[in-house]
Amino acid sequence: MLIIKKTKEAISSLYLRQPHFVLIHGLSGGSWCWYKIRCLMENSGYKVSCLDLKGAGVDRSDPNTVLDFQDYNQPLMDFMSALPDNEQVILVGHSAGGLSVTQATYKFAKKISLAVYVAATMLKTGYLTDQDVKDGVPDLSEFGNAYDLEFGLGADEPPTTAVVKKELQRKIIYHTSPQEDSTLAAMLLRPGPIQALQSARFSEENDDIDTVPRVYITTLYDRVVRPEQQDAMIKRWPPSKVYVLESDHSPFFSTPFVLFGLLVRAAASVECTLEI
Repeated sequence: MLIIKKTKEAISSLYLRQPHFVLIHGLSGGSWCWYKIRCLMENSGYKVSCLDLKGAGVDRSDPNTVLDFQDYNQPLMDFMSALPDNEQVILVGHSAGGLSVTQATYKFAKKISLAVYVAATMLKTGYLTDQDVKDGVPDLSEFGNAYDLEFGLGADEPPTTAVVKKELQRKIIYHTSPQEDSTLAAMLLRPGPIQALQSARFSEENDDIDTVPRVYITTLYDRVVRPEQQDAMIKRWPPSKVYVLESDHSPFFSTPFVLFGLLVRAAASVECTLEI
């Protein structure tokens, strides 16, 4: 009888303590990318935080001056550091936001109940090897000269920022998303600090990262992080669960209700495992 009572109490606790989702955008994006998911979550009673990384969204830093991944990801590091020691969150990273999630997991594993990668770069050590680059860096060569580049350190130096050209954004990033969302994105996308991303490398000295459950959500029609790239990253660093979405690279626009359902399902599964 005591076991049954404790099980019921754990289930009740699960429903009373709604998870706190922290949503991280990808290169050139911002917290605005998640507006549909945030609305669905908050209307369902979940706590949601959407962050802008440095030089992204409403953060007014010049992305051409953001040259180091630690600097770029500092807003997430500050957020995690400020959390009470007894509070856990679910980190959700989209695209290059997966690198941000991984770095945070190395540093704050005890504050993270679940890490979710949505069409995201999931590399345990970041861009440490040629294979990491092959699996994790988008290859848009079939679209020709797809990027607008800026050279903040001078014309003879590598580019400091990149953004997909406006005329190609819908074709590459949002081809199954509603027209109004790709129009919104065209108005809000900013050049992303590619030098900072290229410097993302993580040490494996902290074994705590493998104590945090991971879920990967693949996107079948992705033209940015191709399905074969996603599969390669999953094979190299297997998560505890893989979900599949029939979506372009931006499921928060193209399939928001299904994505919301998968995030909630993933959260419920890890909560049940921890409590019961």
